[in-house]
Amino acid sequence: MADIYEKKHRLEDHLRELGSIAVAYSAGVDSTFLLKTAHDVLGEKAIAVTVRSCLVPEREFAEAENFCKSLGVKHIIFDIDPLKIKGFSENPSDRCYICKKEIFGQMREIVKKQGISYIAEGSNADDVNDYRPGMKAVKELGIKSPLPEAGLSKADIRRLSKEEGLSTWDKPSFACLASRFVYGENITAEKLSAVEKAEEFLRELEFSQYRVRVHGKIARIEISPHEFEKILISGNAEKISSYLHKLGFLYVALDLDGYRTGSMNTEDKIKAV
Repeated sequence: MADIYEKKHRLEDHLRELGSIAVAYSAGVDSTFLLKTAHDVLGEKAIAVTVRSCLVPEREFAEAENFCKSLGVKHIIFDIDPLKIKGFSENPSDRCYICKKEIFGQMREIVKKQGISYIAEGSNADDVNDYRPGMKAVKELGIKSPLPEAGLSKADIRRLSKEEGLSTWDKPSFACLASRFVYGENITAEKLSAVEKAEEFLRELEFSQYRVRVHGKIARIEISPHEFEKILISGNAEKISSYLHKLGFLYVALDLDGYRTGSMNTEDKIKAV
């Protein structure tokens, strides 16, 4: 099995072979590491492209802009309204495919005009084991996935990011806000705003990792199990419940299984829709 540095060298060699690349940049742990590595290897032939939409908090866009400026990399931002993409709002189990097919399709046209050969996205080797219909669109459109090809896991990327002094090395994992809704639950701008505000409230209370999953009028809160005590003491439970009720949730529940990625993606839930 290759060690972490062999994997990094494999990534660098792959990027060098591509020659020029546009990284679909979200300011997350994985895409930040990928962009930094691509910039180190390719210089001006590596650029960043960020999609601005109602699916990602404005704070994330600010972080993306600031990092690209600090790195000195060309950064292209384009706006898209996913709620206008046919079939997206109905939130079927292949919602991510529908969305990514449109977004990467538009991104591909933008990147062509920049004279860049390839687009790369930031999934890692761990993502291969999760239900990710968006990866079908990635493959259909010829988008590159350099991190899993190099065998780099999330833990590998965090460790290498820390060694390189990237502030994202311990940044909590984030996924687009649409992933908070049970399949079949209609997605609206108002519901997305409520989820964003609810999660921002948890961030202000200094929880390390969190999700607010939506099941109709129920808000199901996922946090790391070691922080359960924190939500139940010092009045935090009452504060959270009160605030989420104001956002329109009738019931506020703590998920005793704790935070986990892809909790909306288990096979039985998909079949139940």
